Amino acid sequence: MRKSSSIYIAGHRGLVGSAIQRGLERQGYSNLVTRTRDELDLLDTVSVDRFFADIKPEYVFLAAAKVGGILANSTYPADFIRDNLVIQSNIIESARRSGVDRLLFLGSSCIYPRLAPQPIPESSLLTGPLEPTNRPYALAKIAGIEMCWSYNRQYGTRYLAAMPTNIYGPNDNFDLNTSHVLPALIRKTCEAVKTGARDITVWGTGTPRRELLYSNDLAEACIFLMDLDEVSFQSLLVEDAPPLINIGTGEDVTIRELAETVARVLGFSGQLTFDVTKPDGTPRKLMDVSRLHSLGWHHRTGLEQGIKLTLDAVRDRL
Repeated sequence: MRKSSSIYIAGHRGLVGSAIQRGLERQGYSNLVTRTRDELDLLDTVSVDRFFADIKPEYVFLAAAKVGGILANSTYPADFIRDNLVIQSNIIESARRSGVDRLLFLGSSCIYPRLAPQPIPESSLLTGPLEPTNRPYALAKIAGIEMCWSYNRQYGTRYLAAMPTNIYGPNDNFDLNTSHVLPALIRKTCEAVKTGARDITVWGTGTPRRELLYSNDLAEACIFLMDLDEVSFQSLLVEDAPPLINIGTGEDVTIRELAETVARVLGFSGQLTFDVTKPDGTPRKLMDVSRLHSLGWHHRTGLEQGIKLTLDAVRDRL
C-alpha cells in the first residue's frame, strides 16, 4: 500500500476498526476513508454500492460486524446471523464492482469447531461442530470466508480472510450484558474496587482457556498482511484452500488466571467466586499462528501490559 492509497476502514468506531485506523495513521497513511453508521448504513445495499462507486477505495479493511459475548449471542441469535451476513455481503460485492485491489475480511476464532485440535490450524475449518453459544455469528463469518474464496476464484479478486483470536483494548465494549470476558472482568473489578466490594462473580468454572491479543497488535498484523509484497500476499490466496490466516499470540491462560491477572492489575484483593451454573463456552481456543510467524509478524504486547494500557485508556468512563 502506498501512503497515499485510498483505504476504507469499515467499522472504524469499533474495537478492531479504530485500532486499524490508529495504526494506519501512526504509519503515515494519509488517505483514510471512514463513515459513521449515520453517514452510511452498511445494511443498505443500495447505499453501500453507491458509496463504493463514488469513492472507489483501493484497499478495504472489513472490520464492521455485530459482535458480543455469550449472553448477547444467546439473546439475539437472529440479529447476529442476519446483520453480519448482510454487512459482509454488501461490502464484498460492492468492492468487487468498484475494483478494490485488496480486501481484508476480519472474522473470529469461533469459526473453528468447538473441539478443534489445539493449537487450531487454518485447516480445521468445517471439520466439526461449532460452539452452540455463538453458532449464528460463527456461521455468518464462515460464509464471509467462503465469499472471499468464491469471489477470488470466479472474479479474480484478491480478498484475504484473517481470523483473530480474542481481542481486547481501549475501544472495547464494557457493557456487562453484551461484552466479552476480559472487558466484563475489567468492568466488574473496577466497580468492586470503587465500591469496596469483597467478592466478584465470574461466569463458569474458570477452567476454559483463552488466548487474548491487544487491539493495537491486531491492527499491526492486519496492516502487515495488507502491505505484503505481491509474491507473499498471493501465496495466501491459493485456489484449492480458503484464503484464511490466523492472527494471535500462540499463548493462552485459564479464565481463572485471567480474572486473577485483572484483579492484580487493578489492585483488587477480594474473593473470586465462579458461578458454575453459567456456561463456560468453548473449552479452549488457542490459534496456530505458525503461518503468520513464517511471514515475519509476531505480537509485541504481553497480557498484563495490555490490560494496563486498556485500563489507562478507559478508567474514567468505567
